[in-house]
Amino acid sequence: MITLSGVGMRFGAHVLFDQATWQLHPGAHYGLVGANGTGKSTLLKLMAGQLPPDSGAISRPNGLRLGMLPQDQTRFDSVSLLDAVLMGKPHLWDALHEKEQLLAHGVHAGTDDAAGHRLAELESVIADNGGYAAEAAAAALLSGLGLSEERHRRPMGELSGGFRLRVLLAQTLFLEPELLLLDEPTNHLDLPSIRWLENYLRAFPGTFVLVSHDRHFLNAVCTDIADVDYQELRLYPGNYDAFAAAKALAQAQKETEIERLEEKIAETQKFIERFRAKATKARQAQSRKKQLERIELPEIRRSSRRWPSFQFTPQRPSGRDVVTLTGIAKAFQGRAVLGGVNVTVERGEKMAVIGPNGVGKSTLLKIVAGVLPPDSGTVKLGYEAHLGYFAQDHQELLKGSGSAYDWLMGGSPSAEIGTVRGTLGRVLFTGDDALKRLSTLSGGESARLLLAALMLRHDNLLVLDEPTNHLDLEGREALMHALRDYAGTLIVVSHDRHFVSSVATRILSLGAGTMEDFVGRYEDYLAQQGADWLDAATRPARLPSTGAGAPAAGPSTSAQAFTDRKERRREEARLRKAVERLEARVARLEAALAETDRRFAAPEYFQATAWAQVQEEQAARREQEEQLQAAIAEWEAAAQALESMQQAS
Repeated sequence: MITLSGVGMRFGAHVLFDQATWQLHPGAHYGLVGANGTGKSTLLKLMAGQLPPDSGAISRPNGLRLGMLPQDQTRFDSVSLLDAVLMGKPHLWDALHEKEQLLAHGVHAGTDDAAGHRLAELESVIADNGGYAAEAAAAALLSGLGLSEERHRRPMGELSGGFRLRVLLAQTLFLEPELLLLDEPTNHLDLPSIRWLENYLRAFPGTFVLVSHDRHFLNAVCTDIADVDYQELRLYPGNYDAFAAAKALAQAQKETEIERLEEKIAETQKFIERFRAKATKARQAQSRKKQLERIELPEIRRSSRRWPSFQFTPQRPSGRDVVTLTGIAKAFQGRAVLGGVNVTVERGEKMAVIGPNGVGKSTLLKIVAGVLPPDSGTVKLGYEAHLGYFAQDHQELLKGSGSAYDWLMGGSPSAEIGTVRGTLGRVLFTGDDALKRLSTLSGGESARLLLAALMLRHDNLLVLDEPTNHLDLEGREALMHALRDYAGTLIVVSHDRHFVSSVATRILSLGAGTMEDFVGRYEDYLAQQGADWLDAATRPARLPSTGAGAPAAGPSTSAQAFTDRKERRREEARLRKAVERLEARVARLEAALAETDRRFAAPEYFQATAWAQVQEEQAARREQEEQLQAAIAEWEAAAQALESMQQAS
């Protein structure tokens, strides 16, 4: 597998990372994280051999089957989706193509000429590369990524950029690489496709390194996290949550050590000042001075991670009914996208609109925002409702030769210069960054600038279409907290489950010609389904409600009632003891897991520990984690049973 030894990379005077050392191990599933601009995508290109490092060396085994998304999206425009995926295995594709040409010229295996022999060779190549099941495998990949079967034989050039990326992802997976490099693979996927990719990557037998800003996705698929920060690369065992805890702990330990050393320095300095002039203590004072000179404070480098500070404050509250949709319908080129949508959103609700791509989520938000007219139906904004809209496709809004400051100032003519400057600073446009030209802004910078404009508007209704798409993990977390604290009303489309789970208080689920309106959080919505709706294969069919109540219980004797009460009390006591016992077990397992994480977070742990021992301890940690999750599940079941029994009595 690939090994990085002392690799360094810079752009001009800006150092991305220096002395990066990384041994990729077979079967490991790595998440590569770090702030925007720290070199994560560059690191993937270095591993793929697309860029040379400025310093150090990268070794790759000969014949390593490496998969990475192609850069040229238009290269396959003239071929069908299925053929584009099959091209992921060049040897197989060439053999299939040549066989097709030979057969078109009337050659068959029974001939004894050179062409017949060549056909036999091609049949062997096709068989060795799984060619007879290749088309079915390619179709399964396309369907899993949300491309319907009727599209599979259509030209790829008919697809939008997001769906082209899905085909290229399917092509990369079709290669069945030993090492898979993925840069933001979930960016253009809807929730069902993300769930499918999660399951695929969890079962992936090879090694992969993926860059993602989706915390839930990283937790679901990664066994290790590689962190690019402080201009260095550091590895952490476990998923993203384990990494975040370990990193925070290591930072806290270093800060505690510095505080302790600073206190020791201050005490030693006081001793020296106090007894320097006394003959009886002069020798001790001189000794303390030498000790003081030997104390070295450990360096704490500044992290490259930066957290924006979003805050949305309505100028005034709206009426109770903020927006009412009645009979909303919309079609494009004769194809119905929305039909008969009837929804009333009340003040303070935070509604997430979810569903597969193509069911009209963005269309619905555009209709609410007045960007698109409905074909039929009405949109009514309530009393004093003031709407702010964030478009998924927002590059059109940021065209021109002006700077970020000019654009924000022009869109907020009544705002004071200090307010605009302060708002830019809160979304990380500090100093000269505020003078960046709009044409040079990255996707994340553009998103933060548009959110800054919404902050200055003080609307009481925010309509946000995929606001987290280009934000890094820190930006997503900051936006999530700001929207949770927002006192107004929110309608948002997002494919980030961590974001939806944290923010939404109401779920509007759109399907192909269907709509489900659920008041409650996303986990409650999933619990009502009996299974995650993203996994249709495990979703139980819902039984229609008959409206009939349960049959009345027959009369019982007082003796029987006494026996039943006694049995209920006995069962309730048993459940209470079980809950207490499981709570104690969960606490013990959490403490043991924390102790393991503290060991992993110790300075130089990975350098000082043999890899075999690291693997053993990682396996032990995974077992601890599994035991903890099992204990939590058992505790939840017992607690729920106890609560149900107490409510029934």
